[in-house]
Amino acid sequence: MQNTTIQVSRKLKGKLDSLKQHPRETYSEVIEMLFNLVPKGDEEGEYTDEFRLAWLRGELDLLAGRTVSMAEAKKRLGL
Repeated sequence: MQNTTIQVSRKLKGKLDSLKQHPRETYSEVIEMLFNLVPKGDEEGEYTDEFRLAWLRGELDLLAGRTVSMAEAKKRLGL
């Protein structure tokens, strides 16, 4: 496997550290575990990685309060 270096804040590194199941677990393994929390597919088939990433971003938007209700969306669209 070929590795690369990424930059993360000390705060994020601390969060990743807290998710490790054992001290020798790699950050790659932790990130992969997080990514695997997103469903791999449904009865219609397997999701693409792009769809799974969009799903994860949507979940993060929900947690951060960056969403509006359906009624508000319709109002903004003039429906």
